[in-house]
Amino acid sequence: MDTGNSPIGDQTHLNWLNVALGLTFVMFNSFLSYNFRLGIGSALFTAALRCIFQLAIMGLLLKQIFETNNPWAVGGIACLLNVLGTSETVLNKSKRRFEHMFPSILISMMSATVPVSLIGARFAMGITPVWTPAQYVPIIGMLCGGTVSGINVAVSYVLKELHENKDKVEVYLAFGASRFESSKPMVREALRLALTPNINQLSVIGLISIPGMMTGAILGGTSVDQAAKLQMVIMFMISSCTALASIVSASLAMRVMIDGDHRIRSDRMDSRPHAIWRGRNWLWERLVGSFRNLVGLLRGGRGKGKEVNSGLNGEDQVGLLEMNGNGSGGRTVNGRGGYFLVSSG
Repeated sequence: MDTGNSPIGDQTHLNWLNVALGLTFVMFNSFLSYNFRLGIGSALFTAALRCIFQLAIMGLLLKQIFETNNPWAVGGIACLLNVLGTSETVLNKSKRRFEHMFPSILISMMSATVPVSLIGARFAMGITPVWTPAQYVPIIGMLCGGTVSGINVAVSYVLKELHENKDKVEVYLAFGASRFESSKPMVREALRLALTPNINQLSVIGLISIPGMMTGAILGGTSVDQAAKLQMVIMFMISSCTALASIVSASLAMRVMIDGDHRIRSDRMDSRPHAIWRGRNWLWERLVGSFRNLVGLLRGGRGKGKEVNSGLNGEDQVGLLEMNGNGSGGRTVNGRGGYFLVSSG
């Protein structure tokens, strides 16, 4: 492990051996999962490998963007982060989905992360120009991460209520309420649930926990005072971004699920795994089935000339033997119409 000089002392430079040593903590979690029969050991290890792969790719990508210092590259990575956050929400985190969910979630994320990041970076942080890669990209990355959690909580609650307690909404609609009036309590509760984790984090930050960005800034050589102020601004931006994205996504979900004629459209909700995962499972089943058929054919070829018994008793077989033309062999017909290969010897 190499060390170098930094304004606050020795700065640690990590290599892949350090990452491998850190991975042992996840292996400990997998051991606990196996010991207590939790059934999440493989999921933990897979998530850890995804983390390594994704961060390695992100590091290489950001290195190129920081070196180019191109505003179009910064805009491209900002859009990419929003698209990836939307994909994670729609594909992996949502148990229920609604029609046109991907564009709805993408609109919700970009309508929150882009304006909040631009305004916050320019005025709250005083970054000039605002698209400075080394500063703007980490900011919008943290905003996307916080926004994904809020959107998932809000949309999941709205769809859950429309699936399990749609009678309440139908009562409001039956008494003449519009779809916005009937769903207002539901959207309000969804927003409250989405903001609760953020409120809890704001309450304990600095008192019980030291947040990751502040820790990274300190380890990177920034003064503790500046790192604390930077973390304050970031937390306030995440809170605003989460609230805005949650209310937009919940409203769009409600607008799709309750149509213009004020009817709840349960047919627009899908509780199955996403089509991508269904296609993956279908393809895997076909591959496994083809492999098994191939193995069966190979085994059948090696056993040619021997009797293939389907499990019937001897008395169930009819002693009808159809010999082939040269008398070298034939096939017997059992009482149920099945054929058995027999050898002439």
